[in-house]
Amino acid sequence: MLHDLKLAFRLLIKAPVFSATAILMLALGIGATTTIFSVVEGVLLRPLPFPHPEQLVALSDMLQGADYNGNSEVGVTATDVLNYTRDTHSFSALGAFRQTGMEFSGAGEPAHIVAARFTPGIFTTLGVSPLLGRVFNEQDDASHQQVTVLSFATWQNRFHGDPSVPGRKILLDRKPWIVIGIMPPGFDFPLVSGRLDRSELYIPMSFAPVELSAAAQANWIYQMIGRLKPGVTPAQAQADAARVAQETMRNYPPFMAGMHITPIVPQLHGYTVADARPLLRTLFLAVVVVLLIACANLAGLLLVRAIRRRREIAVRLALGCSGVVLLRQALFESLVLSGIGAGLGLALAAAILSTGLRLLPETLPLIAGIRLDWHVAGFAVGLALLTGIACGLVPAFAAMRTSVNAALREGGRTGTVGTGFARLRSGLVVAEIAVSLALLAASGVLLRSFQKMRDAELGYQPDHSLVAGYRLPREQYPSQDAVDRFRHSLLGRLEALSGATGAGITSFFPTDGTLYNFHFVAEDSVQANASGIDNGTEADVEGDYFRAIGTPLLRGRLFTEADNNGSPLVVIVDRFLAEHCWPGQNPIGKHLRLGDPHMPTPWLTVVGEVADVREGSPDTRPRQQFYLSSSQVKAAAGSLASSSAIYGTSGYILLRSSLAPELMENQLLASVHSLDPQLPLTDLQPVEHALDSSEAPRRFNTILITSFAAAALLLAVLGMYSVIAFTVATRMQEMAIRMALGSQRSGILTLVLASGLRLAAAGCAIGIVAAVLGSRLLRSLVFGVSAVDPLVITVAAVVVLVLALAASVLPARRAASANPIEALRSQ
Repeated sequence: MLHDLKLAFRLLIKAPVFSATAILMLALGIGATTTIFSVVEGVLLRPLPFPHPEQLVALSDMLQGADYNGNSEVGVTATDVLNYTRDTHSFSALGAFRQTGMEFSGAGEPAHIVAARFTPGIFTTLGVSPLLGRVFNEQDDASHQQVTVLSFATWQNRFHGDPSVPGRKILLDRKPWIVIGIMPPGFDFPLVSGRLDRSELYIPMSFAPVELSAAAQANWIYQMIGRLKPGVTPAQAQADAARVAQETMRNYPPFMAGMHITPIVPQLHGYTVADARPLLRTLFLAVVVVLLIACANLAGLLLVRAIRRRREIAVRLALGCSGVVLLRQALFESLVLSGIGAGLGLALAAAILSTGLRLLPETLPLIAGIRLDWHVAGFAVGLALLTGIACGLVPAFAAMRTSVNAALREGGRTGTVGTGFARLRSGLVVAEIAVSLALLAASGVLLRSFQKMRDAELGYQPDHSLVAGYRLPREQYPSQDAVDRFRHSLLGRLEALSGATGAGITSFFPTDGTLYNFHFVAEDSVQANASGIDNGTEADVEGDYFRAIGTPLLRGRLFTEADNNGSPLVVIVDRFLAEHCWPGQNPIGKHLRLGDPHMPTPWLTVVGEVADVREGSPDTRPRQQFYLSSSQVKAAAGSLASSSAIYGTSGYILLRSSLAPELMENQLLASVHSLDPQLPLTDLQPVEHALDSSEAPRRFNTILITSFAAAALLLAVLGMYSVIAFTVATRMQEMAIRMALGSQRSGILTLVLASGLRLAAAGCAIGIVAAVLGSRLLRSLVFGVSAVDPLVITVAAVVVLVLALAASVLPARRAASANPIEALRSQ
């Protein structure tokens, strides 16, 4: 075996061009496959980074009649948290959480951060102990202690890893909080999508009285996770939770009498990665296709070597060499190539991961778990072995089947190649063309889908607009009057800026990705569902919001300063809501009210209809939306509104200008700080940038699939070129004889081009069938187009045929320009 290994190295060193070509093809194929596999393994395959992750489950309510992002899942209420925690018996621990924004100060510049409110059961459920200090307990939570636990990243970034931080006071929303612990590195919870949404610190849930009031029992704004007891299945836990839910519904207040919830208990890991699974599976399949084409090219190159060495092989067989020895030596040669290619591929994957993780879409969960570890390295090694064996077997068996007499006879002046070799080589190229066409068709569908998304009607104009998030701390803004004064003063200053054409404040911004679902009842609605529940996105707006964001008015009027707390209650609806509730009718003068049919809320009069605004990204389906004047929000809630509730403490500031939005950023920031020098703004950016971020997932899908398609097509064209070139080289004597007997050079050119087109046509025919069969994988990834697009498939086939023709031109011209006398003499 050592002798065979040395022989393999000597043979590869003697053919440097062949060796370099084969190694680079394998390095690219294995490197790309390993990179994507590291993403798949980190997100889909790797267990959650907690002890016994198979016992972790989510617990959520399904609300009958609701439609939240295509399903009825709504989270849990504060009452659910207490009831499920106290009355279920299937969990060894249960915890609830909710993310919130807070102003952080006391360590560097004030900043707006994401914090997570935890019930103490979260730490017990996850089974993670702090690195330093302690975590908060039931007593801290019940007594509303202002204590906090920092994430490891926050401790490092804001406190430089100072071990004396536990016990120190920091300011959250300008109130003193005591740091009692530091979580270990790698602890990242909640498991939300996006790097920007990670929680920097954790505080006790400490439900306020308003959160436990009767009016708040319809607020499904919390999430729960649990750890199953040994031997308990998710189905048993779900039945246990359903028993508790029945008791909870019996105690609903009268206005919730028509509501019905059903708990679900999915595995936490599957629950977290459910949305990412279709994309990652498709990407992995695409990159495997590229690897298969690279392997087919390598097998073809090795087959060419076997053909060129067939006389040598025939002599060795004639002298008594066994077929097993030839097989072993061929496999060693292939394994050496794949081993070196795998090493370079791993280096390539490491380089891509070190620089490319930031390019992953924000919607991808568990990004922190993506890395090049021994699992991924083992996958690359296994891939190299499989590739080496698979690519080496084809030429090895072909060599073993060499007929000694025929090979020695073919090695004379005929210069022809056995038909078995030619068919095998041509079959590999046809397969390459077929899979590359299928991948190219998928790329075309995604490109058309992305263009459809870019052309979708947004319902607003992102150009020349700025957006910034804000959150007012309760300590400095303890009353509704204080909040209102800040907002009114800020709008006045923004409207006075040079170049400003509109300024407004809203509780809802289209691209922030958060679903603002509210129940409402529309008077005389013809589309109300059986439960009487209708859902829509509710936004509180103030100032000239619609002009600031560029949403056109279709009918009626916009809000004015006269729409205040003492005036008749009014509402503005979007076209989708108007058509859903009152199809074919003028919505102006119609009425709707917040809540469910049994809730005691006042009627609001529709005074305006505006365009539909796409929420999240442009490829989302339209949703019902309605807008309230910020001055009337509390009155619109009626008796459901808490007397201590303060509205408008957080939201988004919109500014439209005749100038470039980047030129207005400092002016907007200065206007805010002239009222509150310490108030931080979040994501101050042009609206166009925010829109680009919302398009990032589909852009990522399209770019990656298109890159794989381009690589596959390039490899297929190179494979076809090598087949035609080699075929021409082996048939030069035949071509010379043809021309010597009177054949025209144009006829030789046509003969070679026809040979290439036959291969391409066969590959296209198979590829079209593969594209149609594989279209089901794209259905969840496309928008506005069919996953089976005849135009795209036709264009892909034409592109492949044209490139195949181009790949055949050079060998054809070489054959047609050959000198018959010199060709016959050389033979």
